[in-house]
Amino acid sequence: MKVVVLAGGFGGARFARALAETDAELTVIGNVGDDEEILGLHISPDLDSILYSLAGIGDEERGWGRADETWNALETVKELGGEAWFQLGDRDLGLHLLRTQALRTGEALSSITACFSGALGIEATVLPATDDELRTHVETPAGDFTFQEWYVGRRHEDEVTGVRYEGEAQVAPGVLEALEVADLIAIAPSNPYLSIGPILAVDGIRKAIESRRAPSVAVSPLIGGRTLKGPAAQMLQRFAGGTSPTHVASAYEGLIDRLVIDEADADEGEHIVTRTLMNDEAARRTLAGAVLEAAAVPR
Repeated sequence: MKVVVLAGGFGGARFARALAETDAELTVIGNVGDDEEILGLHISPDLDSILYSLAGIGDEERGWGRADETWNALETVKELGGEAWFQLGDRDLGLHLLRTQALRTGEALSSITACFSGALGIEATVLPATDDELRTHVETPAGDFTFQEWYVGRRHEDEVTGVRYEGEAQVAPGVLEALEVADLIAIAPSNPYLSIGPILAVDGIRKAIESRRAPSVAVSPLIGGRTLKGPAAQMLQRFAGGTSPTHVASAYEGLIDRLVIDEADADEGEHIVTRTLMNDEAARRTLAGAVLEAAAVPR
């Protein structure tokens, strides 16, 4: 089965790993709206989380970055009076250095990501949604900020009143082709506005999913109406009017045929119910199985 998953954030990376542990032929389309230049380096946090998770080297406890990380370079930045608000580990820096160098020579982000995937032994295909610059901006009563400025720099404490995606972004090579031949399109349990929204904002992707021939299944990012981390619940409350599975599904109107929800929300409408917390291999297997089974339900 050919499966294409749209993914961003911690939940997206874990879900990609869950599907990679099945027999599916997997393509992951990653969010790049979170990308930022930090200390002169091009950082792609969501793509990196996906790569690290699929390679089995991600820090599962923190939910981002590499396992067994050290922080010597960042400590030096602090000692010398530099900006150290964004956590860059020593192991992580190696990837950022190579990506930045390659981008400056004109290599495309999708090509660089493919090289990293091969070097890390990843069998799945990992594609950025676009090779072009696309940035998520968050509007708050305190002002407008790029995603990283708000989420990391300001600890995402400001209420979000609006989200916009800036950039004339064309779809990356391979993305539309993967969606066209997919047997299943899956949307990870990611924030609909901050992680999935930027992917859908890329020219052609939303239209391709709306006109899909394959079933499309989303996994709710909420458990009992709440998130384990991040502001998805608050944003759904503001922009969708609530945090029930029905409100989650409304964020993907026209894009999905089924919604997979957690057992804690089992009384909320007719949806696919399973355990969605992916805290170990067995739990990942359970969720992946439920999503693949949901694809077999008639549209």
